[in-house]
Amino acid sequence: MPRESKTARQDRVNQINALLQATYPNAHCKLNFSNPLELLIATILSAQCTDNQVNTVTAGLFKKYFAVADYAAADPLTFENDIRRIGLFRNKAKNIQACCRTLTEDHGGEVPRTMEALVQLAGVGRKTANVVLGCAFKLAAGIVVDTHVARLAGRLNFTTATQPIEIESDLVNLIPKDRWIDFSHWLIWHGRRRCRARKPNCTECEISSLCPSNGMG
Repeated sequence: MPRESKTARQDRVNQINALLQATYPNAHCKLNFSNPLELLIATILSAQCTDNQVNTVTAGLFKKYFAVADYAAADPLTFENDIRRIGLFRNKAKNIQACCRTLTEDHGGEVPRTMEALVQLAGVGRKTANVVLGCAFKLAAGIVVDTHVARLAGRLNFTTATQPIEIESDLVNLIPKDRWIDFSHWLIWHGRRRCRARKPNCTECEISSLCPSNGMG
């Protein structure tokens, strides 16, 4: 594909955003939550695990644990057992309890609203922090980069980077800030429905005419 000018790329980005918005007007986080703490816990649990599996586990978990103090004070083995259907449950249990102890000691039992504070919590990286900030607080501090976003960003030639922090850096320079939160939802939904890792459905893809990888599989 010929090298794109900066203007041509931005125009293509804008067209793709418009098409994705029209295709997925109701795109949202698929994790079930009713408050920022529940979303934080669910997102930590979601690493290398499907949203459906997390939602199955948190349906019971959120009826047993209501506040930061409940998680922090839980018996470690009991808490491990409560989430044992989740992959890497032992490590996630330790992180969640350590995270909640920090929330109790340093944040008055509340989930902080800044990237800087969130990434200091056990089990929380930029992806988790961006999910919490964007979905719980409607704050655009960056763009969520999960496996779907990383894959589609590469296929769409929005980035040549392979590391999440570098992919995010490229994306925030392309995507208008008022679209950062929605953009990640659009790519995630599109990645699940059309642009799958092994067999992308290019023939039915709503943005195929704007994709440099169209038909390459």
